[in-house]
Amino acid sequence: MMNPFKTKKGLGRGLSSLIGDAESKTIKNKVSISSIIRNKFQPRKNFDKEKMEELTNSIKERGIIQPIIVRRDSDQTNKFEIIAGERRLQAAQNAGLHEVPVVEIEADNLKSLEFAIVENVQRSDLNPIEEALGYRKLIDDFNYDQEKVSKFIGKSRAHVANFLRLLSLPKEVILLIEENKISQGHAKVLVGLDNAYFLAKKIIEKKLSVRQTESLIRSLKINKGRSKISKNPNLLSLESAIEEKTGIKVFIRNKKNNSGQVTFEYKDLDQLNKLIMVIKANY
Repeated sequence: MMNPFKTKKGLGRGLSSLIGDAESKTIKNKVSISSIIRNKFQPRKNFDKEKMEELTNSIKERGIIQPIIVRRDSDQTNKFEIIAGERRLQAAQNAGLHEVPVVEIEADNLKSLEFAIVENVQRSDLNPIEEALGYRKLIDDFNYDQEKVSKFIGKSRAHVANFLRLLSLPKEVILLIEENKISQGHAKVLVGLDNAYFLAKKIIEKKLSVRQTESLIRSLKINKGRSKISKNPNLLSLESAIEEKTGIKVFIRNKKNNSGQVTFEYKDLDQLNKLIMVIKANY
């Protein structure tokens, strides 16, 4: 008989390995869907509608082949918390089922999170931000380091580090990644850039590839360097003085006829309010 927990080779620890680590395992025929609650450690927030419809149709035709892995809920009697299989449960609900097959195991919070991450990462079900947040939770809440996460999921340490860096991007860019409007490859080259959101919008608007995005960033850096070199030292000094006074990045563009622009680049509403207060207080 086929092992329902068999996973792909070469991807770190599989579900069967994790189940083997559990203190005990109880196979139940079926339990009521209403008795199953969501895994609070589930890193996955978004489900592909098309794939969900395909799974729903499959379950209508064949039923659930792979049982859902659960543990007893510590707060509610006669309730089970999903450890792995949330997508199957949702599809079963959509298919009109009232009961689903489950495997009940004993698992602590760490084991529950490990299950959820392994299942989703091995099946490429997480978007890059969900995957990064899963790694971050292992590190922050369960004392993993990047090396341990790398060995656990069977991917390189560079892979883990690159995903964790995505969390340093502005929240507007993170939202675009979650909505699949820009890829992880695009997002990786935006990390650390002050104008990351501006560039992300350009990627979407111009439908740039990752390679084209890298070229655009290089050209902008070259032009910025040239601008700094050629700018009048007095203007640079004035920019620095204003920035020190307001705490906000400022750019002064002066033309040959001495007309030009003064641009303030604020990062949030607090900085904008501070700038307005400074102007009102002095003029």
